[in-house]
Amino acid sequence: MLTELETRLLGIMMMVIMLGMGASLTPRDFLIAFRKPKGILVGVACQYGIMPFLGFLLAVTLGFPPGIAVGLILIACMPGGTTSNIFTYFSKGVLALSIMMTSVSTLVALVMVPLLLEFYSGQAGISGDFRIPPANVAQVLVVLLVPTMIGMVLRKLNPNIGATIELLGALLGVVVILFLIVTWVPRNHQLLATTPWPVYFSAIGLGLIGMALGFFFARVLRQDANRSRTIALETGIQNGPLAALIVTLTFTGDLQQQVLLVPLLYSLFIVLTSTAITLWFRRISDREALARDAAKLGSRAAA
Repeated sequence: MLTELETRLLGIMMMVIMLGMGASLTPRDFLIAFRKPKGILVGVACQYGIMPFLGFLLAVTLGFPPGIAVGLILIACMPGGTTSNIFTYFSKGVLALSIMMTSVSTLVALVMVPLLLEFYSGQAGISGDFRIPPANVAQVLVVLLVPTMIGMVLRKLNPNIGATIELLGALLGVVVILFLIVTWVPRNHQLLATTPWPVYFSAIGLGLIGMALGFFFARVLRQDANRSRTIALETGIQNGPLAALIVTLTFTGDLQQQVLLVPLLYSLFIVLTSTAITLWFRRISDREALARDAAKLGSRAAA
């Protein structure tokens, strides 16, 4: 489990992350998004349609005990994480779409996460001490909306300060994950060594399968290849620090240890797998750009 100091630091870090996300937004961004909402709607549908069902399916199919199952379903129900914006940038994806998907999924989370978590936990037969009360989740999300709104105000008052806070929030998303790994993993190496392979499979597979399904679903709904790759990253990369914060505020002792296992494993491996996927997407984007340039040169030569 996390220590009291780590729990407090996690809460503070999440506040800064949400402040950074808010600083990336202006009211104009939402107006533009609502005028052409298809990409965002596709992304949100992937976020809250594919991922929670995938988490539930893995938990039931692999026959996980309640602690592991609720941790897996929880991380699957989370909104997108700000780290996806960094991976989208380096993969040469559509950064504006990535930021809006993260923001909208986080705002929608206030309603969707408690509902989906309660529904899929019930379907998986999770009850009693392992149940996460929807009110607890909603309260955490409401509190985190405050720094988001403050970030938007700061961006409006001073764009330079807003841009700095935006970058800080995105980078801190990675730092939080690394922080949890560096502090938690050494203390729990015996637990990790005895963790069955299906748990590792679910923690890694949730992100990878989610990305694949997100890309496929986006292509079916006629999003272009680059926007589909962006939606894939947004679908598979969940807000791991937020899941960890909810667990630490809901459970204590051995229960916390059990439920926290999958969110932390997911947070560890999603950085590694997303890095590999980002490099792959970047090469594809480079090839597409070269093909477009060659086509332009060919058309000019023919003219």
